[in-house]
Amino acid sequence: MVNRGNFISSFSLFLFFSLVLHLHFETTMAARKSVKVFGPPIPHGWSPPSPPKDDSVWFKINLYKNIEQTAFRPTGQGPSQGIGHKDPPVHHITKAMAQLHFTTLIFYCIFIISSSTLIPPPHPFDPLTATEIKLVRNIINKTYPVGPKHRFTFHYVGLNEPDKSLVLSWHSSLDHNIKPPPRQAFVIARDNGKTREIVVDFSSRAIVSDKIYEGNGYPMLTIDEQQAASALVLKFKPFREAIARRGFNVSEVVVTSATIGWFGETETERVISMRPFYLNGSVNTYLRPIEGITIIFNLDKMKVTEFKDRFISPMPEANQTEYRISKLKPPFGPPLQNAAIFQPDGPGFRIDGHNVRWSNWKFHLSFDVRAGLVISLTSIFDMDTNKYRQVLYKGHISEIFVPYMDPSEEWYSNTFFDCGEFGCGQRAVSLAPYTDCPGNAAFMDGVFASQDGTPIKISNVMCIFEKYAGDIMWRHTEAEIPGLEITEVRPEVSLVARMVTTVGNYDYIVDYEFKPSGSIKMRVGLTGVLEVKPVEYNHTSEIIEDDIHGTIVADNTVGVNHDHFVTYRLDLDIDGTNNSFVRTKLVTKRTPESVNTPRKSYWTTKLKTAKTEAQARVKIGLRAEELVVVNPNRRTKHGNEVGYRILPGPPSGPLLTQDDYPQIRAAFTNYNVWITPYNRSEVWASGLYVDRSRGDDTLAVWSQRNREIEKKDIVMWYTVGFHHVPCQEDYPTMPTMSVEFELRPTNFFERNPVLKTKPIKLTTARECTPVDDK
Repeated sequence: MVNRGNFISSFSLFLFFSLVLHLHFETTMAARKSVKVFGPPIPHGWSPPSPPKDDSVWFKINLYKNIEQTAFRPTGQGPSQGIGHKDPPVHHITKAMAQLHFTTLIFYCIFIISSSTLIPPPHPFDPLTATEIKLVRNIINKTYPVGPKHRFTFHYVGLNEPDKSLVLSWHSSLDHNIKPPPRQAFVIARDNGKTREIVVDFSSRAIVSDKIYEGNGYPMLTIDEQQAASALVLKFKPFREAIARRGFNVSEVVVTSATIGWFGETETERVISMRPFYLNGSVNTYLRPIEGITIIFNLDKMKVTEFKDRFISPMPEANQTEYRISKLKPPFGPPLQNAAIFQPDGPGFRIDGHNVRWSNWKFHLSFDVRAGLVISLTSIFDMDTNKYRQVLYKGHISEIFVPYMDPSEEWYSNTFFDCGEFGCGQRAVSLAPYTDCPGNAAFMDGVFASQDGTPIKISNVMCIFEKYAGDIMWRHTEAEIPGLEITEVRPEVSLVARMVTTVGNYDYIVDYEFKPSGSIKMRVGLTGVLEVKPVEYNHTSEIIEDDIHGTIVADNTVGVNHDHFVTYRLDLDIDGTNNSFVRTKLVTKRTPESVNTPRKSYWTTKLKTAKTEAQARVKIGLRAEELVVVNPNRRTKHGNEVGYRILPGPPSGPLLTQDDYPQIRAAFTNYNVWITPYNRSEVWASGLYVDRSRGDDTLAVWSQRNREIEKKDIVMWYTVGFHHVPCQEDYPTMPTMSVEFELRPTNFFERNPVLKTKPIKLTTARECTPVDDK
């Protein structure tokens, strides 16, 4: 669709170019009449210099040279010819040059101004570009000297959440021809031991907000400081001596970092625990822990502040930890056949910048250093109304909580918040074509700011592909009509947006799957490597402790019990922003005596609209009920409120006591479902500052205000997860274990939205036969 504003600008630019070309022609003719030869000869074989990095400067240089070489060269004289017969009158030269310079200047200025109006502004949810991250660094560097030696480091640089009403106004405007919301960056930095929050405005190229954070907790760890801490520990003399006492080669030691949480301390410092591992022929780092050494490292002072060599533990064997196919030895198996995905008509989706269109869906896909993959402005086309209808304003993972179940001194602090402490986007990895994503996938890069504010690119950090899994969209066989059998089948095709983040030992496969029926499936797959502890024994008969807190998975190796809780923030806008949360209970009833049948009971539904946050907290599995977000102002022609319901995954909740410190910090997992009124500052379920946090700025705390949520702009928070009791099949790498849930339309459409979907042709590629050229 043509943008009318751009069309007018383009037409005006065309008219102006025509005028400039006309003036240029007239000026050139005047110059040629007055000047036969001007200036020194152009050397034979001359070629223009390589263009500088500034494209605008290159444009000016070449524009001037083209006019100069055209206007001030006699007719028919090539670049190798010399100066002509005599110099022209000075006033003629001056007049010609003035006309040319004036024309050139006007042409250049108007071209730049007009061209800028033709470039559409970035989408309000587009992630910050490398250029913007550099600009943020340069702007801040004018006020604060940047870099570790100045003790000013960047810990989060992301898009400052724009005003929702402005985004929706821009998004709903015809061809987006109104001014988008101000584009700003939100920065969290450490400045000489203090946490600073800065907002940078791109239009004014200035800092518009700057304040010191005084609360509890610290920002997300950076990769740079963790790597620097590891390098310093490896040089730390007491540590090297401890490694030597164990008879290990320090060159085979890898040191990783782990957060230590909060356990009731009144004062905290920004410190982490450093964990050593011994490779010695293995590359499976986490299966070779060196226990008995306690190392506490202060990230603000960048030095070891506590060191203890307490005991020497056994070392698990390295001979069965290999997982690289190039290093594994036969026999291989189980065997699998090669396969090819072939779309003869090309992909069915279209990507324009970060906007994705496929089938009846359109949405925006972006990347955040903390959340990772972010889906926004998701809407679906309704054939009956002939328009796109809103479903999801923004959705992403808000936190991943992983507490381990060993209370010993070595392990009690292993209670991790993967997104808030380490960054699910920062730890995202490049996806490999044909393995991480199928052959029909398209890829997007991601960019985030390093500790010194310079951009780091993760190539192919997200992929989008159509999924043909052999599933059935819908089918029916009608065999009850005498003499007639009807079978109608529609193969299922879906669109998947994927990211993989590797946080320590675990790899999380994050999928958002869009179905033409209107459903959105959200899935997390867990794979990678167990976190293990070394033990003296190899067999269950040798266990003498009351509890080993896990399972023997290999010689001298126990896989420790733990949980995974993944919390999503889902700002649902079902056909608009004013929504309600309805809990539809399935209630058992006795059959009334007035019903003269043998049936004694049945179930029916009882609807209750939650009016406050407290009424919307749900623990999945405690009772039979359906959970639906509805728009009470929109109804079907049969009177039902349009909505989307959540089809939950397996029920799971925390088993830690409510007064345990890790659970205080992770109180947002106490319920599977929370509903809160929209607040653009309430984004992270675990709080903005998670490292060493005290649980005083979490979803559970916000919800205690018990705000009204009926007929409001509301946000759903949903937690999926499971308790992981390790088994031998999880060693040395774990086959992917997935958990998912689904957002499914409920009375959103007037009928089955894929009823008229034409069957697709699923074909196999023919075997290629070499052509005999003889």
